[in-house]
Amino acid sequence: MAAARALINVPPKARRGEVIGIKSLISHEMETGFRPNATGQLIPRNIIKEFVCTYNGVEVFRAEFFPAVSANPFVSFTTRATESGTITMTWTGDNGFHASESVAITVE
Repeated sequence: MAAARALINVPPKARRGEVIGIKSLISHEMETGFRPNATGQLIPRNIIKEFVCTYNGVEVFRAEFFPAVSANPFVSFTTRATESGTITMTWTGDNGFHASESVAITVE
């Protein structure tokens, strides 16, 4: 699989105490490990197992994925804007898969 491409949407600015929406989408061809190939052999499992979002190093959201999750998983959640800093999203999975993206947010 080629390098994963992550798209994340976080407002660049927010007021202190405001609830902000955060969205992420990562390209990843999920494979359950239950599907056979053309010769009848099972295609090895290859899924994203975990998604973690931190805000200035403090975990604000975590999700655990299982084989039933679709390819290119989309995650949407909210958190409260407390201070300017960095929001980092990290995906980990089978076969040593690891991807991370960060964005800055300014809190006024």
